Amino acid sequence: MAETLKTHVLIVGGGPGGYVAGIRCGQLGLDAVLVESAKLGGTCLNVGCIPSKAIIHVAGEFETMTHAAAQENKKGRHGISLSAAPKIEFAETVRWKDTVVKRLNTGVAGLLKRGKVRVVNGWANFSDAKTCSVKTPDGEVVIQAEHVILANGSMPVELPFLKFGGNVISSTEALALNAVPKKLVVVGAGYIGLELGIAFRKLGADVTVVEALDRILPLYDEQLVAPVAKWLQKNGVAVHLSAKAKGLAKDGKSLSVETKEGLRDFPADKILVTVGRRPNTEGWGLENMAIDMAGRFVKVDDQCRTSMRNVWAVGDLVGEPMLEHKAATQGEMVAEIISGKKRRFEPASIPAVCFTEPEIVSAGLLPAEAAAKGEVITALFPFMANGRALSMDSGDDGGFVRIVARKDDHRVLGIQAVGAHVSELSGEFSHALEMGALLEDVAGTIHVHPTLSEAYHEAALRALGHAIHI
Repeated sequence: MAETLKTHVLIVGGGPGGYVAGIRCGQLGLDAVLVESAKLGGTCLNVGCIPSKAIIHVAGEFETMTHAAAQENKKGRHGISLSAAPKIEFAETVRWKDTVVKRLNTGVAGLLKRGKVRVVNGWANFSDAKTCSVKTPDGEVVIQAEHVILANGSMPVELPFLKFGGNVISSTEALALNAVPKKLVVVGAGYIGLELGIAFRKLGADVTVVEALDRILPLYDEQLVAPVAKWLQKNGVAVHLSAKAKGLAKDGKSLSVETKEGLRDFPADKILVTVGRRPNTEGWGLENMAIDMAGRFVKVDDQCRTSMRNVWAVGDLVGEPMLEHKAATQGEMVAEIISGKKRRFEPASIPAVCFTEPEIVSAGLLPAEAAAKGEVITALFPFMANGRALSMDSGDDGGFVRIVARKDDHRVLGIQAVGAHVSELSGEFSHALEMGALLEDVAGTIHVHPTLSEAYHEAALRALGHAIHI
C-alpha cells in the first residue's frame, strides 16, 4: 500500500531552485518535502557549472605546463621550464572532479536535513495540481500539498538528425569521458560549446566548431567576443560559421556539415552537440495541472505564481536566462512569499558569465540595447593598462572593462568585461546596477591596487572624461 504524505510545501526538483527553496522553507519553519529523481544539486552541481569549471581549471594548468615544456622555447615560460611535456590521465581528472561534486552534494543534503526537509528519491508524477505519486526504491509515496514549487529544470536540446548516443554526446557525457578525444567537433558556438571546446583544446584535442549563425557567442556584441575569437584562431581551433550540421557521414565517424564551400565531412572521435537547453516539461504530469504556458515555458508572474492557485514555478522551467543564480533567487523568494513575506522578482540585472578564454561577464544592458532607450555614454578601459593584468601575463589578450550610462543623469545601465578572471568582478557589477549607481559613485569608490577592479574604476573615470592611466 502506498504511503501518503501531507505537507505544507512540496518542492519538485533538487537543483538550485528547488534545494534553495527547501533550505529557506526549513529556516522559516515551513513543513516541506522535496522530490528529486537523481542527485541533489541538479544540472549545475552535478553535470554543469561545477564539474565544467573543474575541468576548465585542470585544462588551464595543463596548458601552462605544456608551454613551459615547449621545445621551441628553451627558456620555458617566465623562467619555468620542464624537461618533458606533461601527460594527462583524464580519467583521473574526472575522478577528482567527482570528489568536488560529491562534497557539494553532501553539503546540500546536510543543509536540507538540518532544515528538517524530507527528501523523497524518485520521479514525481502529478495527477492534479496538488497531488503527485513518487515511485521510490522503498515503494510508492503519494504526496499532497497546500503549496507546490515546480523546479524541474532543463535538459540539453537533441537534434533530430544527430541523436545522443555513441560518439554523439551532450555536455553531460563530455564531462565524464575516460580520455581526451583526439578529434572533437563541437556543434554550436554558444557559451557551453566554447567553454568545453576551449578546455579540450588546452588538453590537446584537435577541435573544430560548427555554428549555424554567422558569429560565435551571439548573446554578446562583437567587441566583447573579439578576444575569444582571437584566442581560438591563435590556438588552432577551426571555426566554421554559417555552417549547418546535417548528420553523421556514411562512415559513421564523421560529421557532415553544409558550409559556405559546400558539403564537408569532419572526422571526429566525439561530436559534442551544444545547441541549447529546453525546459523539462514532459513526463511528470504537467498536463494534469491546468497551468498556463508561455510558449515552451511555464507562465509565471513577478512572484513566480502560475495560473493555478498556490502552484509556483522557478528556474529554467519559467524562461531565460537559464542560470543557477536566477533559479536560486526565485526559489528563496517563493519560500519567503509562502511564509507571508512580501517579495517580487524584479532584479536590476541578472549577470551572466562565459568561462571561455578569456572570460566574459555582462551585467545590465549592452551598448546597443542602452542606446535604443536614449542617449548614452560608453567608456572602455583596456587591461593592457592594468598592472594586475600585466603581472598575470593577461594584459595583451585584448581584454577590457566597459561601462554604459545614461548621458543626462549618469545612471549606470550596463557593465561588461572580457579578460582573465573577470568572472570575479560580476558581483561588483551587479551590485552597482542593483543600487542604482551613478558614474560618480563608481569613480568615487576607492578600488584596491593592484587588482583587476581598478579597470572598472578607470572605465567610470574615462566616461566622466578624466581617466588616469590612459
